[in-house]
Amino acid sequence: MSRIHRIFTEQELHPGQTVALADDVGHYLSRVLRVTEGQTVVAFNGDGTDYVGDVCRLDRGVLGLRVSSRLPARAESNLRITLVQAVSRGERMDLSLQKATELGVFAVRPVFSSRTEVRLEPDKLERRMLHWRKVLISSCEQSGRARLPELLPAQPLTDWAQQTADSARLVLSPDAEKSLASINIAGALELAVGPEGGFDDREMELLGRHGVLPVHMGPRVLRTETAGPAAIAILQALHGDLR
Repeated sequence: MSRIHRIFTEQELHPGQTVALADDVGHYLSRVLRVTEGQTVVAFNGDGTDYVGDVCRLDRGVLGLRVSSRLPARAESNLRITLVQAVSRGERMDLSLQKATELGVFAVRPVFSSRTEVRLEPDKLERRMLHWRKVLISSCEQSGRARLPELLPAQPLTDWAQQTADSARLVLSPDAEKSLASINIAGALELAVGPEGGFDDREMELLGRHGVLPVHMGPRVLRTETAGPAAIAILQALHGDLR
């Protein structure tokens, strides 16, 4: 029995409908996944539902999906975590976003700090944001999530710190007095994770002035790509859907 692939598409999906798939989705199915006509796939478009359909060929060879049924997708966590992640290089940033998505993060906010090694001009940042969104999509396809984490606009850490917040805000710091596990969280929170070397003293002071609470995760200092997913796992285990 062939494996049933799970794919993301931006298009609306309804049972009984035949959808002409976008070029990139059709290419991915035919050239990467090597699906054949009549093969069953599961599709989702971020509305919280999975859709079952069969691959078909339309006019001029366009790949289509004949949607047959709607399936309930896995429930999202009751804990709405926004990961405020300092931008790191290449695979490190990808790994942070990938694992955070698998662990149920609600949104991601890339930020630039004084120790951020990656400096991106507007056109390069736009391309990087598109790449990061693809990482989120791929992680949802793999993990069974039917809602994409929101990728919020990248901004300087100082701008994020000074914004008015409706939820709790935490920052990971190995020197913090309180542990992450000791914080009682419900509903929503924003969690800031620094770059390699962490946020500097001036940034930590600024965050403190604006009500961002420093917390630690124990005696070991984790890499930036490890810290965010580890913290999300702790929070989900204590207050979210990993209990």
